[in-house]
Parts: sequence; C-alpha cells; structure tokens
Amino acid sequence: MSRVNSADIQLDTIVRLRKKHPCGSTDWRIVRVGADIGLLCLTCKRKLLVPRGKLLKQIKHIVTLNDE
Repeated sequence: MSRVNSADIQLDTIVRLRKKHPCGSTDWRIVRVGADIGLLCLTCKRKLLVPRGKLLKQIKHIVTLNDE
C-alpha cells in the first residue's frame, strides 16, 4: 500500500480514514488546508480540524482527487 503524500492533500478531495466517525461514516471532504486540515463528514456534515501529520497517518486511501 502506498503512503499518502502531503502533496495529495488538496481542497475538495474526498479521503477515507481508518477509524469510523460516531455517525458511521469513514469518508471526509477536505475543506481547509494549512498546518491543520479541515475535514467535513459526508454523512452528518460535522466539521473538525486535524493536525497535518496526524491526518496523514489516519488516511486509508484517497477516494477522489481534486484535479484543478
């Protein structure tokens, strides 16, 4: 399995995380990029901020990549 690169973190990219959210979803949309990454749950629309290093370890794979 290839590791997710920091360059793959772009706005509106949908990622699948290793752990489920309490609502049952594992898919998140990236809504903010910086030192902290903003995520939006695709099921319940909950927003949260995760440090970049922690998020890179939590990503299982990228579902869709925003190609601008």
